[in-house]
Amino acid sequence: MISGITTFCFAASYAVALALEATRLWFRSGVRSAVMLGFAGAGLLAHTLYLYQRASEAHETPLSSSYDWHLLAAWLLVGIYLYLTYYHPRAAIGLFLLPLVLALIGAAQLASREPLDTAPAARIWGIVHAAFLLLGTVSVIVGFVAGAMYLIQAHRLKKKLPPPARLRLPSLEWLQGVNERALVISVLMIGFGVLAGAVLNAVQHRQLPWSDPTVWSSAAMFGWLLAAALFSGFYKPARQGRKVAYLTVVSFLFLVISLSVLLLVDTEHGSGTGTGGRRSRISSAPLTVRALRDRRLSPAVVHWAISLS
Repeated sequence: MISGITTFCFAASYAVALALEATRLWFRSGVRSAVMLGFAGAGLLAHTLYLYQRASEAHETPLSSSYDWHLLAAWLLVGIYLYLTYYHPRAAIGLFLLPLVLALIGAAQLASREPLDTAPAARIWGIVHAAFLLLGTVSVIVGFVAGAMYLIQAHRLKKKLPPPARLRLPSLEWLQGVNERALVISVLMIGFGVLAGAVLNAVQHRQLPWSDPTVWSSAAMFGWLLAAALFSGFYKPARQGRKVAYLTVVSFLFLVISLSVLLLVDTEHGSGTGTGGRRSRISSAPLTVRALRDRRLSPAVVHWAISLS
């Protein structure tokens, strides 16, 4: 069934969603948002299955051609469109996002389908993997800070305590909004980071076992973030009061556990030899130093890279 999916399938779904968005200019409808989300969601599902098919059937480096990157960019934009439309159903966001999605799909038809060589592809996917995980980590931390401030502010108001003279905190409404956005952004960034890591693993022709501490801890954190985001999205009371603050605080605990595992436990993640975390990091350091020196980077950058190797 997957083999029968083509770019026309999801492009047509997005085009119908765009046409429905355009009808906002002429009349109002109570069911339009649901139908738009249905067509866009069906398109995103077909889009996802198509990319999965492309990745699984790749003989060299999966999802590394210019064609694939155009489709990946369109896929990300559709995910953003669905999120914004769900939370802001009256805003005509699709009139601006969906034409860009269709333009990217059209540009993909003109782009090269030749995959990159293994080394450049691994380098690119490694950057994507690290960048998304970094953004996800920052989002979780921001959510934790906003959640902690919310709980402090809510406790003070509940006890009718006067605000400290030198400790002013934002309003509960503002902190609640930051909590909600941080939760959604963190699950998207961590999810994309995990997905990019899986592609990187395939590019390098390595298979990290699920028993690897970094793999299961990252998967556990992503699973919690996804469950928390879905719970907050579909159960409206979870977006009110202290519930969303508790969700972001627990998300931060998962982050601490994941980072502790990465720092304290032997893992094959990031190793070139797959012989264990600490041992492989030492063995790969000379290669890292040599590669960095070839690029004539500063000694400070070289030293920083050695510490990460």
